[in-house]
Amino acid sequence: MKKITFIFCLLISGFSWSQVLIINELDADTPSTDTEEFIELKSQSPNFATDGFILVFFNGSSSGGDKSYFVYDLNGLVTDINGLLVIGSTNVSPFPQALIPESVMQNGADAVGIYQASVEDFPEETIATQNNLIDALVYGTNDSTDTGLLALLGQSIQYNDNGTNANPKSIQRFVNEFNVATYSAETPTPRRENDGSGIAINPISISVDQIEYGEDVVFEINFTSETTLTSDLNFNISLNNFGFNSSDFIGNTNLTILAGENSTNTTITLIDDSFDEGDEVAKIQFLDLIEPIVASNNYLEIRIVDNDFTVAPFGTPLDPTYGIVPSTKPSGYYNDTDGLAGVALRQALQNIIADPETVRAHTYADVIAILNEADQNPKNSNEVWLVYSEKGRPKLDIQTSSYNNGKWNREHTFPRSRGGFDDIEADEIADGIDVYWQSKADSLRHGNSDAHALRAADASENSSRNNKHYGEYNGPSETLGSFKGDVARSVLYMAIRYNGLEVVDGYPNITGQLGDLATLLDWHRNDPPDDFEMNRNNIIYNWQKNRNPFIDQPLMVEYIWGNNVGDTWLQTLNIADNQTPVVSVYPNPTAGRVFVSKLNTSVDVDLYSVDGKLLKRFINVDDYIDLNVASGLYLLKLKIDNQTSIQKIIVD
Repeated sequence: MKKITFIFCLLISGFSWSQVLIINELDADTPSTDTEEFIELKSQSPNFATDGFILVFFNGSSSGGDKSYFVYDLNGLVTDINGLLVIGSTNVSPFPQALIPESVMQNGADAVGIYQASVEDFPEETIATQNNLIDALVYGTNDSTDTGLLALLGQSIQYNDNGTNANPKSIQRFVNEFNVATYSAETPTPRRENDGSGIAINPISISVDQIEYGEDVVFEINFTSETTLTSDLNFNISLNNFGFNSSDFIGNTNLTILAGENSTNTTITLIDDSFDEGDEVAKIQFLDLIEPIVASNNYLEIRIVDNDFTVAPFGTPLDPTYGIVPSTKPSGYYNDTDGLAGVALRQALQNIIADPETVRAHTYADVIAILNEADQNPKNSNEVWLVYSEKGRPKLDIQTSSYNNGKWNREHTFPRSRGGFDDIEADEIADGIDVYWQSKADSLRHGNSDAHALRAADASENSSRNNKHYGEYNGPSETLGSFKGDVARSVLYMAIRYNGLEVVDGYPNITGQLGDLATLLDWHRNDPPDDFEMNRNNIIYNWQKNRNPFIDQPLMVEYIWGNNVGDTWLQTLNIADNQTPVVSVYPNPTAGRVFVSKLNTSVDVDLYSVDGKLLKRFINVDDYIDLNVASGLYLLKLKIDNQTSIQKIIVD
């Protein structure tokens, strides 16, 4: 069939169509964060099954090359009583019949086409084609015209939505009195005819006073229709979502809006059980609305905060403890490093932590599960501890869309762009601890998902750090630097684990290199491994079957990069030099005076800033010392005979 671009001969209301399915409306940019984007299709007749059709989205940018980047299968979907089918994000109202994540559709110059084909016919980066094309729309947001994409799809006009955040627009199809179809930018009208015709729908909204409740709380769910009901409306709802179900609440889920009214509500009582199930999410959704009654919004999520969280016996990095969590390294794990120095020591260490016979690599999606366990907040088992930001955040607040405010995500301490590693399609599948790749020193791609160098981080702070070198980036100004030794040891691990990675002085712009080595050595020395870090090492070992040696053997850093380069390494030296004396400092936090409990001998105490600067020295302390410093986090190095202990202390 010869396709006539932009102008169709449409015979409506008694006339025949030239197509069974068309693009009726497109909004790829509402608002600028693309959280309310959608595409609306229209069928020749209502209640039309779209089996055998797909949507294909094409990237018209210079890097995209007019190739496909996303395919959506229309199998199993049906248009509504007006012949409309909306596919969009959960933020679109009225609620779409089919869902896609936020920010999937690119803003332009790009295109979308309906094809009578299968998903397998369009692997990623398939060049735009007219083969089996049913309808197409080339669009943009006042972008330069993509003449190549227009030609490939047999189109002649690129349409712009011309919208703003305050005045959003969508590209809509209209038919004039001569049955000629054109597109123009108008206020979005999802699930409604663009010209206001058709059968009127009546959307019902779901609302609650809060989006978070604790256990043993009573709250109301309100339901309001857009227009008054002319007859009783009976409908059912569900709150079930994964582990949250009817055993977790009491309340009526069979509801009625009476004729002549436009609202109803139900009271929900959350059950306070004694189980540590973790925070859960109730998902309020309609089960059986019948058109023209439709959902205005749906799948409304309510967080249920579990009050039965557990507290670990060890402290957070801000309030560290030492010696509570033992290493789970196998006996003799590092024996092959003994008696070696220089390059030979480094190679022996790599042979252990990159042993292809034992070391495992998991997917980037699996890392979320690993971090939920390894970075768990010691003070609250329902939270992760955020590196850099030095605080807990609910595990449920993992970033899943472009919106990152108050969210956490996976931070590469050795940035991907500097390491030269990235993910592949298989990395998007979380397949658990028992499914893995074998990995070796040359498997640089696996650096993308190596949990030893990935941390839970505030999503906005992760963006702020970007790919800055350490030293250029020193964390948020208001934090105390409790993360510094942790990240130093994680990137030093990467430099040993993978061929092609190196930690160097300065701020290089060479792929594979990360700085600043001098800064990282100071961070390592002044923030020694604590129980939080050892627990983390143990958990990751359970997944990856390798360890970060600089947590188990912190002195080894000096023999590879520091003050003992060239000296012969012996594990017995590390044990003796790092033996912790029986000594404690209290109170912590303190107003300035601290007492020292010790053996029957005096203690020498050095006071350091968190960046490693020696501030004061106290000799032969036998009772207390007055620090006389400003509020903040400091390090105390306590020396008894040949033993030392480094402790963090907070001055209020």
